[in-house]
Amino acid sequence: MSRIFEDAKAKIKDRKLKLVMPEGNDPRIHEAAILLQREQLAEPILFTGRAPEPTRHAIKHVLARRPNLEDDTARRLLAKPLYAAASMVATGDADALLAGVENPTSRVIAASLLIIGLKEGFKTPSSFFLMQWPDRQLIFADCAVNVQPDSEQLADIAIASALSAVAILCVDPLVAFLSFSTQGSAQHADVEKVTHALHIARLRAPFFNFDGEFQADTALSAASAAKKLKMPSKVAGQANVLIFPDLDAGNIAYKIAQYLGGAKAVGPILQGFAKPVSDVSRGASVAEIVDTAVLLLAMV
Repeated sequence: MSRIFEDAKAKIKDRKLKLVMPEGNDPRIHEAAILLQREQLAEPILFTGRAPEPTRHAIKHVLARRPNLEDDTARRLLAKPLYAAASMVATGDADALLAGVENPTSRVIAASLLIIGLKEGFKTPSSFFLMQWPDRQLIFADCAVNVQPDSEQLADIAIASALSAVAILCVDPLVAFLSFSTQGSAQHADVEKVTHALHIARLRAPFFNFDGEFQADTALSAASAAKKLKMPSKVAGQANVLIFPDLDAGNIAYKIAQYLGGAKAVGPILQGFAKPVSDVSRGASVAEIVDTAVLLLAMV
């Protein structure tokens, strides 16, 4: 077990954090819940079959977020397991939500957006993967949600990822905005999108170290950074958070790192929401579900 997971487990053990898992009919979810409870890492709440009857508090919460809804409409919405689970997190009856083995990412996000909402100042839900090698851990974002983020969305992704790095890696985030260009070595609208996103992120979160635009070798290799950069950088050559310009780049990169580079990929874990929410792959193993749950609860 890596230090990250040892630290995350120590952080959540015996806290009796409630993890709502609305896909309780899936045997993988059932087994993962048993393991989490046995190790005293969580108190899982599983839905098997229908969602529980919505409380009046939950209905009021939905109506407050969507005043145009009728009472009966809110009740019908909360009869759906994903929405019922999200309402438990939103109203404090659970600490985090984990789903995805039976529902696509888009449905998990839709329910969470409607019921839980985003953190103050954020407009974009996104995701990250924790990529682990024996001697290095990196956060890759966004590899699962935003197909062609614009500069504002890319800045949202970067700031959310920096916050995730603080919570999970327990380090000072060194965030690299990636491109096929390094600080003006190429001219293209896609490069301009990345440089504008960097500018926005620095204005919004000046307390984090953001830099770019960097090619991947500049972000990860001190030797490459020394050759390519004209100005010193706290991020170049030692980045621990990589922000990809679009979903093509992010998704391809994490899979190559996983299948050819020997990395262990944990995620995707959703970010940007007001409360901890995560999606898992529909093909996720029990071990992958447990790992995701541990990281998710460490963000509570």
